[in-house]
Amino acid sequence: MAAKEPPDPPADCPFSGRVTKNSITVVWPGTTYDGGSIVTGYIVEMQKKGDKTWKVLTKDVFSTSYQATGLKENEEYLFRVSCVNSSGASKPSAVSEPIKATDEGGDEANEEDEPDEQAFEARDVKVRNTNVKEFYQIKEELGRGKFGTVNKCVEKKTKKILAAKFIKVNSKADRDEVENEISIMQILQHPKLLQLYDAFATGDSLVLILEFVSGGELFERVVAEDFQLTEKEAVFFLRQITEGVEFMHEKHILHLDMKPENILCVRPKSNKIKIIDFGLARKYNPKESLKVMFGTPEFVAPEVINYDQISEATDMWSVGVICYVLLSGLSPFMGDNDAETICNVTTAEWDFEDESFDEISDAAKDFIEKLLVLDPRERNLAKDCREHDWLKKDVASSHKISKARIRRFLARRKWQKAFNAVRALTRMGKLSL
Repeated sequence: MAAKEPPDPPADCPFSGRVTKNSITVVWPGTTYDGGSIVTGYIVEMQKKGDKTWKVLTKDVFSTSYQATGLKENEEYLFRVSCVNSSGASKPSAVSEPIKATDEGGDEANEEDEPDEQAFEARDVKVRNTNVKEFYQIKEELGRGKFGTVNKCVEKKTKKILAAKFIKVNSKADRDEVENEISIMQILQHPKLLQLYDAFATGDSLVLILEFVSGGELFERVVAEDFQLTEKEAVFFLRQITEGVEFMHEKHILHLDMKPENILCVRPKSNKIKIIDFGLARKYNPKESLKVMFGTPEFVAPEVINYDQISEATDMWSVGVICYVLLSGLSPFMGDNDAETICNVTTAEWDFEDESFDEISDAAKDFIEKLLVLDPRERNLAKDCREHDWLKKDVASSHKISKARIRRFLARRKWQKAFNAVRALTRMGKLSL
């Protein structure tokens, strides 16, 4: 076994991301040698140009970027970064070029130009048959669903903030499903996809330790009072979604549950997203027939309902529905009940006749039209979407998209979840009689 030692510094000097008159976001590459144990964080230092002393800004940032705030307008600053593992800290990186704190005439749209953050180095995760609480402090509940609960947690050794997903396993089939999710997440190492950090078998639960994402659901972000939704912002979101989906498909993985609830913002007030929840994902071989019978009626593709062969195009149908809702606040196939919704999906009849589409560009409509196609062989794939004019060219439209309809859509989705939970409890009650 190789001896453990501090890591090497980051492979290059920090460079600027977003810059304003009183803040600078710096970004840096990872190390080329981790010292024999995982990199658990970074130390970021700053020096005002002309000074001789370095000021430590943070000792525990876990991503490969950091925003220095409270800076003086038009002053120039230098930055350097050290990597940290369980054996200690590396020497500082090469020093950045001087970066001036000044407004660049942009706002949140500048975020598109910033490199994606990496939550932590890629990890080879094996399920550990021990109590998760030996290694992690379990904090407040973040959410719950049919699978179990998600709690905020802190790794005792590194103080890293993460999320613990507790999944009840009542049978071997349940355990196989979770182990399938773990194996798929091991493959999906990408900045637009939620990352797996650790895994445990604890009592009657399997526990996945996941990257902590604090920004909430994408659609909750776009209806916030401080957010202005236009086509330009929609394009930014769809570029990220299709980038993540394209990577999944390149790795021969189908998500099979693409819907708004499974797209989260990285942190509050950020427009960077992560695709989450790979519990229904499947490995896919184009040479073999794969059929499934699950999904969310509003977003599921016709071939799933018809129990026909599925493919990458199955996910792309769902992306088309998400895009339609984002631009209008309307659901193209929603009926008065699940049966009616499913019937609407199988006929694939929809249109842009509502007034909410009056100011939406022809390019955006064409993007949707090439996804909501009944025959999956005729649908655009993620790589086609990434080359579509709507995502490739600058969007001129600054028309504000109505958030009132999206708020109504969210309210209805929450009502549906509550109704389905009550219905499930009622069924369980009847079964126990």
